[in-house]
Amino acid sequence: MELTCYVDGDDRGFEIRPAPGRRAWMDSAHERAPYRCTPLVIANGFGWELLSPVAFSAIWNGGQAKDGLVVLEEPGTVPPAHSHFGEGILTFRMPLVFRTDPGTDLIVQGPINRPKDAISPLTGIVESDWGPFSFTMNWKFTRARTAIHFAKGEPFCTIIPVERGALEKIHPRMVPLSAEPALKTSHAKWIAARNAFNEDLLIEGSQARESGWQKHYQRGVDPDGNRGPDSHRTKTTLRRFKRVPKEDF
Repeated sequence: MELTCYVDGDDRGFEIRPAPGRRAWMDSAHERAPYRCTPLVIANGFGWELLSPVAFSAIWNGGQAKDGLVVLEEPGTVPPAHSHFGEGILTFRMPLVFRTDPGTDLIVQGPINRPKDAISPLTGIVESDWGPFSFTMNWKFTRARTAIHFAKGEPFCTIIPVERGALEKIHPRMVPLSAEPALKTSHAKWIAARNAFNEDLLIEGSQARESGWQKHYQRGVDPDGNRGPDSHRTKTTLRRFKRVPKEDF
C-alpha cells in the first residue's frame, strides 16, 4: 500500500513521523505500569503523527462566534491553527495533500493516548484516493476561559489508512459464551487465574508481587500455555515518510 504526502510549496515546518510507542504520562507512572498493557502500547504506535511547527496558545470564551476563540502566537511565529468554524473549535490548516491507493480512506484524528486538558480532538474520515483536497484537523474546547498550549513539535493529528467500507462488510453478532464450550472453559480458567493472581498481589513476598502482572496476553499464550497466532505483536513499527525529489517522482 502506498501513502503519499504532496507538499504545496514550502511545508512551513510541518513534520510527519510514525507514532512512537512511548508516552510521557506512561513514563512517569508508578513503575511505568501502563506499559504492561500491550493493547495500549500497540495503539500508541498506530498511525503517523503530524507535529506542530511552532508553539502557540489558545483560549475560548465559551461563545459560538468565531472571534470567541483567540490564538496567541509567540513572537516571530505564525501559528498553524485558527478559529474557522466558531463553536469553540480550533482548526489546524496544513499545506499537504495526501493520496492513498484506490479504495483507501484516511482516518484523521487526534494523537492516540495523549490526553489534553480542556480541549478534545475531533475525528474525520477522508476519501484521500481521488480528490485534490487538503483537509483540516479540528479540536473542540471542552472548557471555556482555560488557556491551552501546543508546544513546538507536539503531535496534533494522527492519520491512519483504512479500506473504504471495511466496517460495512462486518456482520456483528452477540452469542452466548456457552455456544463455544472450549472458549468458555478457557475463559473460565483465565478468570480464575486472574482472581487468584489479584488476591496474591495483596500478600507480601508472593509470586504475584514479584511478577507484577500475569503477562499471558503480552506473551501471546492462553491460560493453558497454547500460543496464539504468529502475527501476535507487542509493539507497532511503521515506516517513515521518505522525501522524494520532484525529478525522481
